[in-house]
Amino acid sequence: MILLKKAADLHNWLEIQQKKGKRIGFVPTMGALHAGHISLIEASQKSNSITVCSLFINPAQFNDPSDFDKYPTTVEKDIYQLEAIDCDVLFLPSVKEIYPDATSTKTKYDLGYLDTILEGKYRPGHFQGVCKAVHRLLEIVKPDRLYLGQKDYQQCMVIKKLIGLIGMSGVIEVVISPTLREADGLAMSSRNLRLLKNERRKATAIFHSLNMIKQNFQKENFSALKNKAELLLAENGFTTDYIEIADAGNLQLVDNRDGKQKLVALIAASLNEVRLIDNMLLD
Repeated sequence: MILLKKAADLHNWLEIQQKKGKRIGFVPTMGALHAGHISLIEASQKSNSITVCSLFINPAQFNDPSDFDKYPTTVEKDIYQLEAIDCDVLFLPSVKEIYPDATSTKTKYDLGYLDTILEGKYRPGHFQGVCKAVHRLLEIVKPDRLYLGQKDYQQCMVIKKLIGLIGMSGVIEVVISPTLREADGLAMSSRNLRLLKNERRKATAIFHSLNMIKQNFQKENFSALKNKAELLLAENGFTTDYIEIADAGNLQLVDNRDGKQKLVALIAASLNEVRLIDNMLLD
């Protein structure tokens, strides 16, 4: 595996590979890698000549500085995992490499309603920060395919929107892989490392709440379902930010089922200091 820390070095190396006709798959991460990340890399390896994984904890997407400080850092373990699966390239940039000057952090992206609902509402500025880093990474890597995980459902839609805004639609193919879960249903997440043992047991309440909604959304009132889910989460010590049902194609929130829309249920809730998100397609 090649490990590069300089944007220019990575860009130049990949440019040579692309001139040879090699297709580039790209998996951006913030490290603390788990089986979900590894599955994205393996999906890229099956369809591309070269797979690039980036590891960059992006300060611009943390609206709470303390959350950034507590984000798990496991670089040595991450490198070991990437070497074990023969990832071709690891990009390990500094903040200066991603944000080389003041202007690189001031761009404003027109994300429409995606910037104001769900995660956009509860984490103001979060998606603007995501876009700043992803925009810069895409400029450096210029991949043929970009691999993302469904667990970050809204973020996937934001990044698709970003690709259109920066004129890369039709150039970059976005591949979204299903959420990987632990044996008890908990969605794999880097934040799970912060859960204490008793919290880890209770964390499955999010999965059970989503399952309950999926099993009953065709016959019960959406408002009543969301209230039941919130009660289940509260019984397990969660404080809920949102429980919503939305159109799976555009993430517009819906209050009832029309029988035609494909729907997704989404939850964000905190267990003490650890905030978790998850979603589940209902159809």
